[in-house]
Amino acid sequence: MNETFDVVIVGAGTAGLAALREVTKRTQNFILINDGPWGTVCARVGCMPSKTLIEAANAFHHRGTFEEFGIRGAGSLTLDVAAALQRVRRLRDKFVASTLKTTEALGQRAISGRARLLGVGRVEVNGHELRARHIIIATGSSPVVPVPWRAFGKRVLTTDTLFEQETLPSRMAVIGLGPIGVEMAQALSRLGVDMVAFGEQPTIAGLRDIRVNAVATDLLKHEFPLFLGEKADLDTADGRMRVRTRVNETVVDSVLVSLGRRPNIDNLGLETLGVELNAQGLPPVDRHTMQIADIPVFMAGDINEHKPLLHEAADEGHIAGINATRAAPVRFTRRTPLSIVFSDPGIAAVGSRLSSLDVNKTLMGEMQFKHQGRAMAGQRNKGVLRLYAQPETGRLLGAEMCVPAAEHMAHLLALAIGHSLTVHEMLRMPFYHPVLEEGLRTALRGLSKQLPSCGESDLAGCEAFDAEALD
Repeated sequence: MNETFDVVIVGAGTAGLAALREVTKRTQNFILINDGPWGTVCARVGCMPSKTLIEAANAFHHRGTFEEFGIRGAGSLTLDVAAALQRVRRLRDKFVASTLKTTEALGQRAISGRARLLGVGRVEVNGHELRARHIIIATGSSPVVPVPWRAFGKRVLTTDTLFEQETLPSRMAVIGLGPIGVEMAQALSRLGVDMVAFGEQPTIAGLRDIRVNAVATDLLKHEFPLFLGEKADLDTADGRMRVRTRVNETVVDSVLVSLGRRPNIDNLGLETLGVELNAQGLPPVDRHTMQIADIPVFMAGDINEHKPLLHEAADEGHIAGINATRAAPVRFTRRTPLSIVFSDPGIAAVGSRLSSLDVNKTLMGEMQFKHQGRAMAGQRNKGVLRLYAQPETGRLLGAEMCVPAAEHMAHLLALAIGHSLTVHEMLRMPFYHPVLEEGLRTALRGLSKQLPSCGESDLAGCEAFDAEALD
């Protein structure tokens, strides 16, 4: 095997596999190195098993709507938790297997081992030095667990271990209410676990619009206790876990720690690259080229701390894979920011966040879904949608929401924002009746009233009936 390679890719997660796809189009003189299990974080312990668990939780939770629909006997339904968790693992294994097909065919070009940088163009793995014209670092991230808490062993769970449980305890706590913490707290509660949740920040799920955050937290508090704005700590009490804040204390069987993820950079050798590292030990990375400073080393995926999302990691791997096979890197335009939390109602943010806008120079439109016709028909009538627009042009800038079908609403808005559509241009789009997207139209109409009116011959000026059955 040639030991001077065109590209060495370190990490076989989403970003690494996306980089591999582009590298293999341009050269066969490469090596892929991976430490630990092969298969992406998304497939093994992230997006896919978590959403499988959420689907089971929501399916069981919907029994609470049956009586209103005229469906009797819901009270006799039971949940086989062990079977539900077995399904999570069965589908998880299928998802992982699909990612492994890519790397299993590489033969000797795929190496299992911990890589360490020895400098620009030099990588050590399993005691053997490799040389490379370009290096792509895509080692991903790992759940944050405070060091003192690790002594509690299996009573402290993360998403790396949650889906391996054969059953669920009677009472649990979630510490950390970012997107994953919110999703898992609600899912576990709906699976019958007596849940309590703690978040150090006053906001949850990455929300920044305090109006949307207030609605989201109020809805969750109807399902389980939620304590915000206080840092939580752990100790033991009579063999169980005790969660304490300055003003609250509770005893549970186990704790799911969801305090975010940290880049996998321990002993990676980033200090050998000759570039300045920040307080987190990370080098400067151009998110439009994925290049570290001006050296032939690229960094992609969760390790960057830019946005730990699969589509962003895939984009970054794509960019790095192309630029690592070029004489000079090309700059890519990044996509419209989009984040989705798979709670119920769904939580999403698109485009510019309200915290980045001048509220005195931003128009806002709002829709409360309590009286939205299609949502009422499906017993899903809860939540709020907020839109932000530019007053001079009416161009849509961003949105935050906690609404039914948020994952679909958010994609529609991302398309609109990405194409710089205005409020009136969006109101010229067809809105079928009855659909949840009519709630989006209501918010757009609220924005339109704050803008100069369009002409009489413009369908963007078609107003509401002010009737729940028709709007």
